[in-house]
Amino acid sequence: MISNAIARRYAKALVQLGAEEGAVDRFGAELARAATVLGTSVDLRSVLGSPAYRIEAKREILKDVVARLDLSGSVANFLQVLLDRGRIGCLSQIVQSYESFADDLSGVIRPVLMSADALDGAQVEEMKSALAKATGKKVVLSVKVDPTLIGGVVTKIGDKVFDGSVRTQLDRIRDILQKG
Repeated sequence: MISNAIARRYAKALVQLGAEEGAVDRFGAELARAATVLGTSVDLRSVLGSPAYRIEAKREILKDVVARLDLSGSVANFLQVLLDRGRIGCLSQIVQSYESFADDLSGVIRPVLMSADALDGAQVEEMKSALAKATGKKVVLSVKVDPTLIGGVVTKIGDKVFDGSVRTQLDRIRDILQKG
């Protein structure tokens, strides 16, 4: 999708700037705050995205938002560039891409672990340390319960899925039996 490619370019530029200034985490937090404000205010989003308002008026509104959020100069300038180029509507996608680039830069992965039953703390820590050992990266694990799995676990790391669920094993057995 074209807007995703655009969002990735802008996010990569801001991550590089954040790395140069040693403020990757701070820029990410500020960008997320700005995206939350713009995402929750329908009026603000419609004014900034509307061609009916002059760019000077939009700039003043954005300056007021930046001042109220107490954003750094770099993030404020970044938002100004997005506004000037008509890309302020891509901000939520930019935030997602920014988080991904920031994680890559800091060596963090965010896998999702799904299990049939709730796991206790020791089991979660064991899975977390196994994933950290296998990937060589810091792991921020998200755990979800999916009773349809019957048993076992499914781990998603990015676009890769490691499926060790009983449901999948039963599906494979059924396919083998049907094919004869």
